[in-house]
Amino acid sequence: MRAYVLGFQEIDRTRVEEVGGKGAGLGELSRLAGIRVPEGFCVSTAAFKRVLGEAPALDELSERLARLMAEDEDGLQEVGAAIRRVIEGTPIPDDVREAVTAYLARLGGPAAFAVRSSATAEDLPAASFAGQQDTYLNVSGTSAILAHVSRCWASLFTDRAIAYRLQHGFDHRKVAMAVVVQKLIVPEAAGVLFTADPVTSNRKVTSIEAGFGLGEALVAGRVNADVYKVRGGQVTEKAIAAKQLATVVLAGGGTTEVALGPERRDRPVLTDEQAVELERLGRRIEGHFGHPQDIEWCLADDGFHVVQSRPITTLFPIPDVGSAGHHVFVSVGHQQMMTDPMRPLGLSLWQLTAARPMYEAGGRLFVDIVKDMASPAGRDVVLNVLGRSDPLVKDAIVTLLERGDFTEPLPAAPPAPGPAPGKPGPPPVDDDPATVADLIARDKASLAALKRDIEAKSGTDLLDFILEDLRQRKEASLADPRSFGVILAGANAVAWLNDQLLAWLGEKGVADVLSRSVANNVTSEMGLALLDVADAIRPHPEVVDYLRRAEDEGFLAGLAPLAGGEAAREAIAAYLDKYGMRCAGEIDVTRTRWSESPTTLVPLLLGNIEHFEPGAAGRRFEQGRREALAMEQALLARLRELPEGERKADEARRMIGRLRRVVGYREYPKFGLVSRYFLYKQALLREAERLMRAGVIREKEDIYYLTFEELREVVRMNVLDGQVVARRKGEHERNQKLAPPRVMTSDGEVITGSYKRTDLPLGAIVGLAVSSGVVEGRARVLVDMADADLAPGDILVTRFTDPSWTPLFVGISGLVTEVGGLMTHGAVIAREYGLPAVVGVERATQRIQDGQRIRVHGTAGYVEILS
Repeated sequence: MRAYVLGFQEIDRTRVEEVGGKGAGLGELSRLAGIRVPEGFCVSTAAFKRVLGEAPALDELSERLARLMAEDEDGLQEVGAAIRRVIEGTPIPDDVREAVTAYLARLGGPAAFAVRSSATAEDLPAASFAGQQDTYLNVSGTSAILAHVSRCWASLFTDRAIAYRLQHGFDHRKVAMAVVVQKLIVPEAAGVLFTADPVTSNRKVTSIEAGFGLGEALVAGRVNADVYKVRGGQVTEKAIAAKQLATVVLAGGGTTEVALGPERRDRPVLTDEQAVELERLGRRIEGHFGHPQDIEWCLADDGFHVVQSRPITTLFPIPDVGSAGHHVFVSVGHQQMMTDPMRPLGLSLWQLTAARPMYEAGGRLFVDIVKDMASPAGRDVVLNVLGRSDPLVKDAIVTLLERGDFTEPLPAAPPAPGPAPGKPGPPPVDDDPATVADLIARDKASLAALKRDIEAKSGTDLLDFILEDLRQRKEASLADPRSFGVILAGANAVAWLNDQLLAWLGEKGVADVLSRSVANNVTSEMGLALLDVADAIRPHPEVVDYLRRAEDEGFLAGLAPLAGGEAAREAIAAYLDKYGMRCAGEIDVTRTRWSESPTTLVPLLLGNIEHFEPGAAGRRFEQGRREALAMEQALLARLRELPEGERKADEARRMIGRLRRVVGYREYPKFGLVSRYFLYKQALLREAERLMRAGVIREKEDIYYLTFEELREVVRMNVLDGQVVARRKGEHERNQKLAPPRVMTSDGEVITGSYKRTDLPLGAIVGLAVSSGVVEGRARVLVDMADADLAPGDILVTRFTDPSWTPLFVGISGLVTEVGGLMTHGAVIAREYGLPAVVGVERATQRIQDGQRIRVHGTAGYVEILS
């Protein structure tokens, strides 16, 4: 009998496979002193499996369900309904029926119960499954309870439950259903308690929703609830709703909704003391489970009762800095244009590369700026640097500074006359083209030496060699700050020209045109170079037809026998030799590079062949150069007509010269770093092959799920616990469902910035203007470059762009991204190619539909939807 029925006191959190997530949670709660949980038991998954085993028709239906895709709604509904009919029509075996009857007798005779579904894939840290299966209230009598147990089993296959499992990647055949049977408390009030604020994610704030009667209508969203925010034993916010309805029990079983009289409608459900008591209750439960909780409670004569507690699955995790106190975290991904989660090897290698400590959470990296915020000089640097990169980050930081609750001022230091002995001062601004040429030559020589030397390394010597190479690179950067000085010169020139010419002439964003077709912009050159590859292929129709059918990553080898195939192969190979280390999300060393998956470039090549004429790359570059020169001459002529015109024109000419000499170099350091990363990756994968041959790992890519230091230890010891890789793969999949915040605190509070604009047309979507001009066109909403199907004149709408997206820019007419700033890569290349661009547009890929006609105001910083 115990195989089919388990009392709450026999259950803890380890028994999810037997009693489901809800049942395991209630069993665990019932063991906590001081937590009132209504008595009950679970009909175990063994009973569910027994019933399924006595209905052979379910085997074929389950297989049919497993083969269906999410898009086949009709098929899913049909098979789901058939499974439910079979389950509800299958008699409950006698021994299961006897076990339930016996436990009901132990609970003390006639009583009303709640009968609730409890699936094994439910109330889990990664997926709550809230509301996906069925609950029945006020059920009395053994026969009625058993009938509702069957209905709960069948609810595992409702349309909504099937869709939820498909969305979260759960195999229908591996999920089982238990059923909770729990004495029903008929409450004065009921509601939900979140131990972290679901709006701000602040872990220090408890959020309580409360209504009169049973909580079902409130949980289902059919009635308004009173909302209480409690922090540290104090009610900090309170919103009393006009409560029209309450759910009550019926004498013959079941529930109904009744209208509330005017004397109760506007009355608070809870006193402040009761809200504080609930906060204490929630903190106790949260402390036991070690994770923020979503708790269902009810209030009866003798106090509060808990009827469910499950993890809150939507919170972004807090970076662990290993110390107490206040911390303010800024997303590195929003600065680097890569907000996707990274795997452990990629995370740890970027941490080793970075100049300051970075902390991981949710597969993303963050920097802690709380110490920077504590001094005027630090605040100035943070706001200027981060604000230029992303204004929404700047506004969020300003919000925190104005609140003052995360600012801990440092004692004022006496002003220093200059840098301390032995320590370099700020890098000088350097706009000498010879400096740029020398920096690029030095980096190429360093890469050539790395490529030569790393070939001979293996085992722990290889990993030590990579660590030493990273250390030397950091030291060289500190000893020779010229690279930063050149980048600073370009950034200052952009800012000076935009600010001064707006003040003097009323012209916005003049640097956008003035920076077209500059020297040494390796990223814009990469996009134009793919046009040259298209020129090599276009005259050979047999090659073009072959590429249209290319799906195998070894397609280059098949070019040789075709007419013109060898020339095409050489052109593609040369491009990959120079740019093949690039890919989307390239700061993560584990991401697949173009050299590893050259088919990524095939759609782009075919688009270039179809939409461009021969020689397009040279013409585009020359056109940009002429436009910049014409803009320079026109601006200088207008400046000379102003008071003090010769001085102003002379200053502007010097700044334009600086801009065009050095601004292109800004793209080179990342190009050099990614080139270095690719050499590391190739060497590490060779080591992974050795580990695979030795049986230490199953596949080469398993090393991606180890940190750099863990990989070194595995290489040293030649042993790895296989569960580590499996667990990390699961974590990575869960991280993909999380949206990283730009700014968050160590309380878990997500601070959202905003654009404070009052000059926008009705319905306009605001963002940051980064490349001037206005353009109308068809929106093409993409989240993966591999899905690109763009026609000339299309406007690209995406989450973010990094340098790997540049080949797409040659054929579009405008750009809209969710992430970005004035000096991020997408903005720089948009200006280089003369594309109107607006970045930092919140939820752009959701608010703009693929195929809609839109207008991008790249000068004013907003987007209009026209159709």
